[in-house]
Amino acid sequence: MAATSTARFLVMRHTELAWGTRTYVMAVVNVTPDSFSGDGLGYDVIQSLYRVRQAVEGGADIVDIGGESTRPGAEPVSAAEELRRIVPVIRAVRERFDVPISVDTYKAEVAAAALDAGADLINDVWAFRADPDMAPLVARRGVPVVLMHNRQATELVQLDPGFGPHYVGVAYGDLMADMVTDLAASIAHGRASGVADHQMIVDPGLGFGKTPEQSLEALDRLGELRALGLPLLAGPSRKSFIGKVLGGLPPTERVEGSAAAVALAIARGADIVRVHDVLAMVRVARVADAIVRR
Repeated sequence: MAATSTARFLVMRHTELAWGTRTYVMAVVNVTPDSFSGDGLGYDVIQSLYRVRQAVEGGADIVDIGGESTRPGAEPVSAAEELRRIVPVIRAVRERFDVPISVDTYKAEVAAAALDAGADLINDVWAFRADPDMAPLVARRGVPVVLMHNRQATELVQLDPGFGPHYVGVAYGDLMADMVTDLAASIAHGRASGVADHQMIVDPGLGFGKTPEQSLEALDRLGELRALGLPLLAGPSRKSFIGKVLGGLPPTERVEGSAAAVALAIARGADIVRVHDVLAMVRVARVADAIVRR
């Protein structure tokens, strides 16, 4: 069985995620004008609802709504702007769908407002390290949180006209050992702030502060993060390292590459996969589960 979390399940709204029984699918809903994946919806609530409906009908277990692009080299946006983008969408989704909602933000102010609007989970791409108020918020609200490994540094971003922005020259002593150390520090910080183990999920941060080659290695060695004893989320979908492998294909032409990466992530121990092409990846996950979760 792929999952080795010490926590056996997580309940969000009316959904129980029983770790180890199957892979759960998180659908990406980008409420941004500049998404790397080419699917940003800007401020369009109607189109966002349509995207969520497609995701739910395609089999998504969670929808992840984000209002700030985190692609390499992206310009940060203010909390006020992020809230202007996501809160109307989260409210509209909550009114119409019972699916668990994740908010993709590293700002505690944004996360709090998203939870008030109906979100159920926080997806923090900086793993408590960007905002000192995030861990106390998670502890106070008792919500699940994804802690993503991240060593982003703007000066190490390179724009390739073929497959897009990516990182170069990122130094690690031992990639996975360093990732385990970094994530363990975030987990310890969470515990010290009152966050329970069953609330935390870890993410290797494929493409975040990692070269394409390091992202491929991290995916291949994903199982080493199981030493942390928490559920694993992997998000390889449409990433630049897939584009590079495929000879510079743009994000919208990386479905097959994403499918291969998702299947291997599941084989290496992922409990949740974060994807753009929901229906196709749900099918990939079901077949991968039939093989690795016998």
